[in-house]
Amino acid sequence: MNDKNKPPQNGLTYADSGVSIDVGNAFVEAIKPHIKRTNRSGTMGSIGGFGGLFDLAALDYNDPLLVAANDGVGTKVKLAFETGLHNTVGIDLVAMCVNDLIVQGAEPLFFLDYFATGKLLPGIAEKVVEGIATGCEMAGCALIGGETAEMPGMYDTGEYDLAGFSVGAVERSGVLPRKDIADGDVLIGLPSSGPHSNGYSLIRKLVANAGLDFNAQSPFTGNQLSLGEALITPTKIYVRPLLKAISQTRAIKALAHVTGGGLTENLPRVLPEDLAAQIDLLELVSINNMDQGVRAIFAWLQSTGGISKAEMLRTFNCGVGMVLIVEKQQVAAVLSELGNEGAFVFGALSSKSSESSVNYSGSLDWS
Repeated sequence: MNDKNKPPQNGLTYADSGVSIDVGNAFVEAIKPHIKRTNRSGTMGSIGGFGGLFDLAALDYNDPLLVAANDGVGTKVKLAFETGLHNTVGIDLVAMCVNDLIVQGAEPLFFLDYFATGKLLPGIAEKVVEGIATGCEMAGCALIGGETAEMPGMYDTGEYDLAGFSVGAVERSGVLPRKDIADGDVLIGLPSSGPHSNGYSLIRKLVANAGLDFNAQSPFTGNQLSLGEALITPTKIYVRPLLKAISQTRAIKALAHVTGGGLTENLPRVLPEDLAAQIDLLELVSINNMDQGVRAIFAWLQSTGGISKAEMLRTFNCGVGMVLIVEKQQVAAVLSELGNEGAFVFGALSSKSSESSVNYSGSLDWS
């Protein structure tokens, strides 16, 4: 027998296969401070058990329904690998789940994560969990558990994948969308921070086709940021301002989280079958309604990739991360309650006159 095929004198160990239980245990200890800072009312126990506990009775609900959501970050994690910036994709992970909960009117209560990698590198993994904890703090939910899977051969060194799971609660009487959505209701947009966590397969192909490097200077932000830094900006979390606006105004009939599929695919998910959204693209991309850095990102993506208007609107959020549907008479009250969130009106609902549930007027002009 060839010496290299002989088993070790003392027998194989799990570590010999590339999985270190000791490193995993040390990682759990290292992330405990990050997890602790997400504690909120209802949190029970500590990390490390077989399941996370949460006491719903500790909260002031009368007739609550539980709402659950799960999601990932998609190929945006590739930007983290390219740039070495691992502390924000965890915020993306939380955002993609909790923004879906608030769409139902639900308050996010707790979050669990799944982190899978070929070899656990604590410096990288801890930064990811630090971002997850930050996202949970921003959303007001507790990080009560998770799973770290070390799987040699599944991922290249330094690479990983993420999944997140969140549960929220809403009073039965407060579930969104409401049933009174009607012709004439107004669309209010909340600005995005960029592409959020969608369309990154197209973004990466566009960058590759242009012969660019994510670590090179961004072509649309001057000397301030690298291309990767500009594009890895985390997804905005809308939970706190929307919970406040819902409770204070009682005027929000529906919310739509603009993720993959853009406005074209996501707005119809909350509309009655007999209504269509009429969107004014001039208001959507108005210089008064959108951060200049965000405008620059989408302008660059469209021009560099030669992407059509229709493709932009069904791939990217194009500057609007969340849509509110509000009765016309209540628009001023909702805008006032949202204060500094940058909310703006960009369309309305009308009776459906064709197969299309979302109709656009004006051009997608970023100049």
